[in-house]
Amino acid sequence: MEQKITPASGPSRIEGYAIISEDGMLANKAGLMPEALKFDADRRFFEAGLDSVDAVVHGRHSHERQLHSPLRRRLIVTRQISAIASDKSNDKALFWNPAGASFMEAWAALGMQDGRLGVIGATSVFGMFLDAYDVFHLSRAPKVLLPGGRPVFPGVPARTPEEILTSHGLTPGPQQVLDAEKGLTLVSWQRTSQRER
Repeated sequence: MEQKITPASGPSRIEGYAIISEDGMLANKAGLMPEALKFDADRRFFEAGLDSVDAVVHGRHSHERQLHSPLRRRLIVTRQISAIASDKSNDKALFWNPAGASFMEAWAALGMQDGRLGVIGATSVFGMFLDAYDVFHLSRAPKVLLPGGRPVFPGVPARTPEEILTSHGLTPGPQQVLDAEKGLTLVSWQRTSQRER
């Protein structure tokens, strides 16, 4: 899954959504999101954000499990197929192997011409879109540590998530407090220049 997405057409907007621990992890060693990373305030923000997108992309083990989840078009990134295949259990979803088909081929196969795309993980999927995000919404739980866990981006923890976002042309917006008692914050990182269309 080494493909780097830099679409010249396709989605009109690409947004990433992640909540991470203090050490930049989005899951524990087993690849599971622990209860310590689950916050009602973040869930509400995430849900509202995904309700505004036209499709989502995520790995086989990432999902959002929300009321409107079955209504969303989705690309499920997997190495289990050669290129693009239908999901027999969901007529709004396609399996996509970036080693066998470009993002634009998968986007077109999904029946999309433009629209907004939400990227919801995991590590390799977040990494593929680093040069294409219009905005990346990064929630951080400062009192949670997940040593040896799954990082939000390739290259973490050698570099911080913020350093990686900066190196890919994104700049931080103002910090928002989602839950003051628990110290949960959110920063929306915006692309400093418009992607070419």
